[in-house]
Amino acid sequence: MTHTLKRTFVVILLAIFGSTILYNCEPDADSLGEQLFDKDAAAGTEIPYDLIAYNYNNNDSIRSDAARLISGYDQNGAVLTTGVLGAFTENQFGMQKASYVTQLRMPVDNFDFTGPNAKVDSVVLVVRPPANTANNTYFFEQDSIKTNTYEKSDFPVDGENIAVSISKKTYPVRKYGKIGGISKSMKINVEESTTFMDTNNDALTRSNANVTTGELLGSGVFDGNVSSLAITKKSDGSTVFTGNLGFRIKLSNTAFFQTHIIDKKGKPELQDASNFTRYFKGIKLSVEETDRYLFQFSPNDMELIMYYKYDKTDNGTVTRPQTTLKFNLGSANAHLGQYEYNRSGSALSNALATSSSQVGDPKIFVQGMGGPSAGVRIPDETIAALKDLFVKDKIGIIGAKIRFYVDPSSWVNKNSTEDRRFTIVPIKTKTGTTILDLSSFSLDTLAGLSLYYYNQKPEYYDFVVTKTLKDIIEGKTEKDDKGNDVPVVNRPFYINTGSFVSSATGSLVGALRTTRAFDMNRVILTGTEKTNPNRVQLRVTYATKK
Repeated sequence: MTHTLKRTFVVILLAIFGSTILYNCEPDADSLGEQLFDKDAAAGTEIPYDLIAYNYNNNDSIRSDAARLISGYDQNGAVLTTGVLGAFTENQFGMQKASYVTQLRMPVDNFDFTGPNAKVDSVVLVVRPPANTANNTYFFEQDSIKTNTYEKSDFPVDGENIAVSISKKTYPVRKYGKIGGISKSMKINVEESTTFMDTNNDALTRSNANVTTGELLGSGVFDGNVSSLAITKKSDGSTVFTGNLGFRIKLSNTAFFQTHIIDKKGKPELQDASNFTRYFKGIKLSVEETDRYLFQFSPNDMELIMYYKYDKTDNGTVTRPQTTLKFNLGSANAHLGQYEYNRSGSALSNALATSSSQVGDPKIFVQGMGGPSAGVRIPDETIAALKDLFVKDKIGIIGAKIRFYVDPSSWVNKNSTEDRRFTIVPIKTKTGTTILDLSSFSLDTLAGLSLYYYNQKPEYYDFVVTKTLKDIIEGKTEKDDKGNDVPVVNRPFYINTGSFVSSATGSLVGALRTTRAFDMNRVILTGTEKTNPNRVQLRVTYATKK
């Protein structure tokens, strides 16, 4: 479209782009866009150019260790982590199953179990959701909350049965996949991990790592809800027990914890953390089903609690009080998101088999957690045509965006779009090598411009590449990986689901720090197909003298 740009709008653009549009009194412009000041107004024109978009196959593998499960940082600089559990199958992307493996540690070295003759009563694993934030919803409150209050007259407390009031509040978690009906519940198994999580082994930082398991420690049926529990005495209202929001799995294999933990009292296996993590290598959480849903949880907030009794002697009287041992499952341990895929017969499988980075693909499949990404590049002839317009017609680029439409024929009403997010970075290679380098922000991100804009009807995303395109056309320079000034060149872009991770102050912590390793979203976009009016395009808005 063509419209009139008044001088006031030009001043606003200057505030946005800084020195990218400069004033110059000379008649021959030497900087893209400076001719906007020659007249009181300028004609702005948006021209679409075809792009080459293709499916980028990540081989269903991504780094998903503790360093990549970071969703942010709190005010104290501590990391906030997110993991994924569940399974989901649909005909476009196939089957995806998410499991989780973690080390665990004793609370202290050489734990003495409080007294002699310790025996396990029960063991519970508590899985907690991350806290809801302004940007992310992990469980639903308000209208979705259910409160169940009841009384018990014989609740055991310190060896006697007392009357208590129990209040249980239940919240549904946010799900990706099938939500209602029979798909509501999943069986979560907790198994002994028999693979030492060596953080120096690169293979054990990947989502498709081979992690073996031993004994089944216990199982629980997850109904899609998390709950909090408050137990108070009827007599005086004092608190007996408070259970923070989570899902509790009873680990019925108490014999394992008796022989592997309590019976090792005083032995080298419990001497220190180094010995213990090589002896009891960790636990694995997985679901039995293959077609339910995915949900997110907080790895560092999980609790593994062992309840046990021991002999206590007072004035010759022996009693057996109950106490607890809480294993440390937090940030000191190695974590791994383990993801399994079955693409057989899916639309994605067919798309990857015929994909071409030279001519492009008609549909672009983008999926988090190691699934495919979108590759997109501006044809060299388009760059040449824009440079020609710059030289001959003195055009000034006002905006440039890559527009990807969500494919309406294959991706309609697929889960919620409100938490669908993307990252975009240039695809580089290390100087003098063919090694892929995705560690740089785009020039637009570095300039503080928005990554993209979303339009609901029709549904599309506009990825901002204004600064990048301007610098290519102007012949600007940038620093390479060795610190040398080199011309800004036309590179492909790499688009993924997820978002860049921010610090507590809101600043981005690096192009490689994204939420892609645990982003549950996927989407199909329209790609390079000449007959499709909604094919991917570069939309360039430029101005010339009126």
